[in-house]
Amino acid sequence: MNLPNKLTVFRVILIVPFVVALLGGAAGWFGENLLIPELVALAIFIIASLTDMLDGKIARKYNLITNFGKFMDPLADKLLVSAALIALVSMGRIPAWVVIIIISREFIISGFRLVAADNRVVIAASYWGKFKTVFQMVMVCLMIVDLSWVWPWAGVVTDVVMWISLLLTVISLVDYLVKNRDVMKGQM
Repeated sequence: MNLPNKLTVFRVILIVPFVVALLGGAAGWFGENLLIPELVALAIFIIASLTDMLDGKIARKYNLITNFGKFMDPLADKLLVSAALIALVSMGRIPAWVVIIIISREFIISGFRLVAADNRVVIAASYWGKFKTVFQMVMVCLMIVDLSWVWPWAGVVTDVVMWISLLLTVISLVDYLVKNRDVMKGQM
């Protein structure tokens, strides 16, 4: 197993301690201080997110692209973000309907990619999808460490980032489907 694939597997493994720190802190498993587990969860989430960027750069630079990586890298990203969003719903930090839209988009794109792969078509990520991912990662970070109790405007900033993230989720889905509509021809 090459280094990019090891980083992808590491990212999947990090989901467990991330969720334990985030939800365990909210449940009081680690004592009264909620901020320490949230900071640990934030650090784990940032490390996991950075491995996503790093594994892709290494794979492309050293021509270490594998079928395992093509399959697992996007899956690892979806698992990490979905786990974070579901945990944040249970903590009351993001509305469930927003998470349903975001996760539904991921399922639709994954299904679309499977159909494309079956037709021997590789669909690259678009800039809209990359912007969406960046905003989702920032949104999750802001929601993990809710600073509205320290800085009243933090809640407004988090809400604005959430709305931008949601808008980019929808735009990237529409862009993806429109640009690749030929893949579905003959499949219906």
